[in-house]
Amino acid sequence: MRPKLSSGVRLDELAQAIQGRVHGDGRVLLTGVASLDEAEPGDLAFITDSRLSSIARESRASAFVIKEALPDDLRPQLVVRNPLYTFASLTQRYFLPPPVRQGVADNVMKGSDVRIGPDTSIGSFVSLGDRVQLGARVTLYPGVVLGHDVVIGDDSILYPNVTVLDGCQLGVRVIVHSGTVIGSDGFGYVEHEGRHQKIPQLGRVVIEDDVELGANVTVDRATFGTTRIQRGTKIDNHVQIAHNVQIGEDCILVAQVGIAGSTTVGHHVLIGGQTGIVDHITIGPHAKIAAGTGVTKNIAPGQAVGGHMAFDYKAWLKSQALYQRLPELRAELQTLKAKLSALEDVQAKRSV
Repeated sequence: MRPKLSSGVRLDELAQAIQGRVHGDGRVLLTGVASLDEAEPGDLAFITDSRLSSIARESRASAFVIKEALPDDLRPQLVVRNPLYTFASLTQRYFLPPPVRQGVADNVMKGSDVRIGPDTSIGSFVSLGDRVQLGARVTLYPGVVLGHDVVIGDDSILYPNVTVLDGCQLGVRVIVHSGTVIGSDGFGYVEHEGRHQKIPQLGRVVIEDDVELGANVTVDRATFGTTRIQRGTKIDNHVQIAHNVQIGEDCILVAQVGIAGSTTVGHHVLIGGQTGIVDHITIGPHAKIAAGTGVTKNIAPGQAVGGHMAFDYKAWLKSQALYQRLPELRAELQTLKAKLSALEDVQAKRSV
């Protein structure tokens, strides 16, 4: 169920908050946000593309966020440079219900010397190890487990059944979704006389400010030192980050990405779903990796790659187009070979 404001907020107030321009009556009162097709009277909807104008005319929304005003629609419009970003910002600021602080549940298990900041909410059956430090306004949902010496920064949210193991650290405003494990052992073994001897994993994990981890993500602790995910990076569900991996600021990792140990990913890198990246390589800043790519060597800054074994993205697109035509091209090649063979026979007879 979408949240609704009881009192509402005027469109011109929203415009002033984000320095937008109102086209039409800015006094319209808005109580919620919605997509074009689900909007009801009182809702604010966004239009990201002029091609959606026909859908907008059929929408029941009371006002729109849009890049260029629709001259033939009399409803109020908030004109901004980036409608989707503006819509997200306004929703976060005005249309989400405030968090409910429930305090600390009676059945929370706490170790020694645990420090809990103000306005923190800790749900049932949470386990806090020795010397855990929680910042202000932290929310731990039921079933969260924090090991010894874990530090969680202000305004962070850990959803049900998240596990953060010994010595790991999360910054401020970090969001971790259900089932994620931070600080599990890196996959390190040495073969000796036909058996695999475990290499102790003695490092930690640091998740910096404003990172979001999806459901069932695993981030392994370093063998020595730190596995680190830097500020602002967003990681989708079912992603594996191995030991000693370094991920830069403001990266996007889509579902089912796997990054092997000691690989470094620069800032603002985009990695498509089901990408596999081998160990001990470097992905340069602003690189783009298409979904399903196998990355086996370094990628230069700004380079776009794709393919089962990564190579230049444009070349990969061309090869994919040819791949679909292989049966047709094979038939044409066989026809040409037959014609060439016939011409060679005629030429041979003439030369006799």
